[in-house]
Amino acid sequence: MHRFFVKTFGCRASQADGAALESALAARGLANTHGASDADLVVLNTCTVTATADDEVRQTIRRIHRQSPSARILVTGCYAQRAPEEIAGLPGVWMVAGNSHKVQIPDLVADATPYHGQVHVGDIFSNRDFLASPVEDALGDRTRPNLKIQDGCNNRCSFCIIPFVRGRSRSSPADQAIDQVRRLAEKYKEIVLSGINLGRWGRDLPGGMRLADLVRRMLDESPVERLRLSSVEPMDWSDDLLGLVASSPRIAKHVHAPLQSGSDRVLRRMHRKYRPRHYADRILKARALMPGCAVGADVMTGFPGETEEEFEESKAFIEALPFTYLHVFTYSERPGTPAADSATQVPVEVRKRWTHILRELGSRKNLEFRRAMLGRTLSSVTIEAGRTALSDNYLKITLAPARQPNQIVNVKIGGLTKDGLSETGLLPVL
Repeated sequence: MHRFFVKTFGCRASQADGAALESALAARGLANTHGASDADLVVLNTCTVTATADDEVRQTIRRIHRQSPSARILVTGCYAQRAPEEIAGLPGVWMVAGNSHKVQIPDLVADATPYHGQVHVGDIFSNRDFLASPVEDALGDRTRPNLKIQDGCNNRCSFCIIPFVRGRSRSSPADQAIDQVRRLAEKYKEIVLSGINLGRWGRDLPGGMRLADLVRRMLDESPVERLRLSSVEPMDWSDDLLGLVASSPRIAKHVHAPLQSGSDRVLRRMHRKYRPRHYADRILKARALMPGCAVGADVMTGFPGETEEEFEESKAFIEALPFTYLHVFTYSERPGTPAADSATQVPVEVRKRWTHILRELGSRKNLEFRRAMLGRTLSSVTIEAGRTALSDNYLKITLAPARQPNQIVNVKIGGLTKDGLSETGLLPVL
């Protein structure tokens, strides 16, 4: 095998894993191609957070095998860890390597012996490897690299399969993460820090450092112009971390905290570690410190046993808080989780109806937030060949005329677009 192609599904952490695989395979002398049709080896780095994610992977396997029957398909990632035998039985799959064996893939593919359905999966909870490379084309714009600094999760939410396919929480060493930021800052204006449970960074390392301490060091020891934190669990938005984000002009004013439900009873059944009052305290604290900040949440509809009353309770809770956007997901049974075994599954049509209602609510809140930005000047990073920009507070801005990409600029907002804002003129950076 001489040519390879890696296709990654799912979250920012998976994207970082995929980038690391590309680097490792290239280091072995293989050539990275632009598509599966040109490759001898196709590596599918999978997601399994929903049934839809699994379906997408199976469809991709069938399509690649049909279009390139001689290509060897290696399936890795979270779906491979969860259901290796299921994947190994699919036509065209040459090898399955779970997350437990992901770092060994360059060695595994060195043996080119034909073999269908070979499986390499082990105990993910004994895995201490940390695999990640910066994803330097995050969101396809090549101006906001994604740097994974944490992997795994020690929580046991009753609906979530991720701990069982990612393993225990583990952190990138501080010096390594800082060095990566320092090198990325030579090329990029904004860097996004990510992880499976980002707020737990450092808990497994000696020395007692926490995420806020690491971010301070990144600011002190690198020239990075802007850091952005991706999703952080609500109770990990400590006063220290919120204060740092609020006080530093080099950190994006963007708080994303997964909610899942605004109903106390549903949160208890989910085994979430906070109550609605705790969550509200963190969000209101963030908004008090940063009146114009972005506030986002992940919300799930149709969790087993959820009633109309509980849904309305969750909806009212969301309505009352200053969210600027929502990521609303319909509950999907994940085999191996306690929630999937519940006898009180919500009908799918009810789940979808609730999802539609909350997405409408999220759209309305986002429109209200965007309207509040009219006439203001927002610090933004130019992306997508300079035709658009992403503001400090996570709003997409259409630029006219286009500017050079990968620059931080001040943009005066003059109008609304379908899903963002438009400028009235570009001001010099202060």
